[in-house]
Amino acid sequence: MKAGVSTACLYPLEVEKAFRSLAENGVKLTEIFVNSDCELRDPYLKEFLEIQKMYDVRVSSVHPYTCGIEPMMLFTDYERRLWDMLDYFERFFDFMNKLGAKYFVIHGNKTQNFCEDEFYFERFRAVQERARSFGITAVQENVARCTSRSLGFLKKMADNLGDDAKFVLDTKQAHRSGIDPIKIVRVLGEHIVHVHFSDYGKKGDCLKFGDGEYDNLSLFRELKKIGYKGDIVIELYRSGFKSVEDLCNNYRKLNEFLTETEF
Repeated sequence: MKAGVSTACLYPLEVEKAFRSLAENGVKLTEIFVNSDCELRDPYLKEFLEIQKMYDVRVSSVHPYTCGIEPMMLFTDYERRLWDMLDYFERFFDFMNKLGAKYFVIHGNKTQNFCEDEFYFERFRAVQERARSFGITAVQENVARCTSRSLGFLKKMADNLGDDAKFVLDTKQAHRSGIDPIKIVRVLGEHIVHVHFSDYGKKGDCLKFGDGEYDNLSLFRELKKIGYKGDIVIELYRSGFKSVEDLCNNYRKLNEFLTETEF
């Protein structure tokens, strides 16, 4: 397991500037949160590639800004929207291939937009199939304000979709949903291929590694039990750290813990 940092931590700093800032401060693994359509093309794509080459940064995943419209575009009966969205996602997949990113993170449906579970799974499979045609894996994140807040729903999704069901474990969102992240790992097992990490405790649910009281050692041990070999990407709000240097020092602290601890 290797630690990384999401560019989302530095929002609303423009994403290419966030990427450069992390790279300049020694971060070798990132998730890029694309905040606008233009960022998928030059001159921004060119800048991403230049920074990546200059600082030898691996991009493991991309999070699209489309989470706000995914309920409307993917999970309603108006099928034309689905095909439009799949076509649009191809821009992200092409962007990801150029950067070597593997995982495409989606939030999915919101609880206010009702759809049957089987309908949801069918639509997710369509996203997964389109992603796979580009060598990309679509991953469902557990999000407190979305249908994916329910562990029962996620388990049903895994049972229904089999190998097509891949998940991002977001520890912050798990706590906000009232679920221990360790329980999610035990239930979803090897379907978990990516992790968004923040610490949890008396000070809040979006803390730097070591600033909370949560049993992270047990969490990482549980991940190892399921054979997890993916990344642990720090995803914090700006209120969760003092400066870029503070954030990147915490990245080094987490990376050292993951590298040197016996799990």
